[in-house]
Amino acid sequence: MHSSHLLLEEPIRMVSILEPSKASFFPAMTKIVGTLGPKSRSVEVISACLKAGMSVARFDFSWGYPEYHQETLENLKTAIKSTKKLCAVMLDTVGAEMQVVNKSEKSISLQADAQVVLTPDRGQEASSQILPINYDGLAKSMKKGDTIFVGQYLFTGSETTSVWLEVSEVTGQDVVCTIKNSATLAGSLFTLHASQVHIELPTLTDKDKEVISTWGVKNKIDFLSLSYTRHAEDVRQAREFLSNLGDLRQTHIFAKIENVEGLTHFDEILQEADGIILSRGNLGIDLPPEKVFFFQKSALYKCNMAGKPAVLTRVVDSMTDNLRPTRAEATDVANAVLDGSDAILLGAETLRGLYPVETISTVGRICAEAEKVFNQDLYFKKTVKYVGEPMSHLESIASSAVRAAIKVKASVIICFTSSGRAARLIAKYRPTMPVLSVVIPRLKTNQLKWSFSGAFEDQLPTHLWESLFTVNP
Repeated sequence: MHSSHLLLEEPIRMVSILEPSKASFFPAMTKIVGTLGPKSRSVEVISACLKAGMSVARFDFSWGYPEYHQETLENLKTAIKSTKKLCAVMLDTVGAEMQVVNKSEKSISLQADAQVVLTPDRGQEASSQILPINYDGLAKSMKKGDTIFVGQYLFTGSETTSVWLEVSEVTGQDVVCTIKNSATLAGSLFTLHASQVHIELPTLTDKDKEVISTWGVKNKIDFLSLSYTRHAEDVRQAREFLSNLGDLRQTHIFAKIENVEGLTHFDEILQEADGIILSRGNLGIDLPPEKVFFFQKSALYKCNMAGKPAVLTRVVDSMTDNLRPTRAEATDVANAVLDGSDAILLGAETLRGLYPVETISTVGRICAEAEKVFNQDLYFKKTVKYVGEPMSHLESIASSAVRAAIKVKASVIICFTSSGRAARLIAKYRPTMPVLSVVIPRLKTNQLKWSFSGAFEDQLPTHLWESLFTVNP
């Protein structure tokens, strides 16, 4: 029997498919990360997103200015107070991202079979014949026949906003490409992705460091999404940088795996990171389509066994413009939950999509339905077997607490914690009921006065991060 079948509770009553979903005090235990932007930054829309099930707000610094994102964050704080819903803050770095620079912001029409030149000369005006890029070393890494993808959201399923290029020749620092599909590029910046090519750009750029040390410190961010993580050393360097910023010592680092280089070093990255984001948009370009399912299942399994949160992206792209997901997308969300995903990250769907609230609500309902048929008993046994004996004392207590809670049909597991480690270990065994973490700040003294330690003591309940990624199905 296939492993995916084993994670279903059997037998499933077919009549349950027709039964309406019952309202629950707790939303789906799979978390939803919403990217806030032009279509989702007002207090009203953010409030609706929180009520619909968003528990982490992502701020994508690959576009926009810090002042813009600060206004959005202030609206988030207002929405949190009015709705009394908890929500963490995630800062998403730019990382080693190559970009096409379109200073005029005029739409650029590219026609199939025509040629276009990629040049590091940023003084050039972007047009259908030439595209200036922010990286000087592209020509050194490319050869005839290599593939390059350009677009604002990189192939969301509709190829009219992204373009596929094939390298024809390399002349000096310029790369001449043949356009493989007609598309219109709109906006000031477009992501450029060279398939399976090593790019000599730092994972944490100077721009990223500036944003983290100013905007990040000011707002005491809960999570750092480290874009284009390729090696464990990337995470170590980011953690060292955060530790020198004082208030961000407790910020959790989520390594964003976006290319084959990151997959190659996945095991080492997982050891260093606090969590993993599988960026299926870029990975889906770097990998053959028939290999995508395999890396997803393998990566999620490894995250589950390590007890570290796994976040999946790009599940309902069509809801950027449509009120309902496709049948394949709805199934994809459910399978992500059954495969072991802890959270779903929504990007363009909430950033610029027409239906941000409905998207969050729909994804939440699908996750909740999938959680009902998740085979927790099999998962528990598999995890215990993987951990082996002898267990550490804390792991033994956590696994025993989950088993006892299930046997007595407890409604909730309450965990008192100061570091969050105990809560995360409990969540590792995926209890069928929510885990409520009660955070106990550490007391410290300088012999003159007593004070609380920890980066988030003055942010509660706005950033009560312990309860955000420790509630799993």
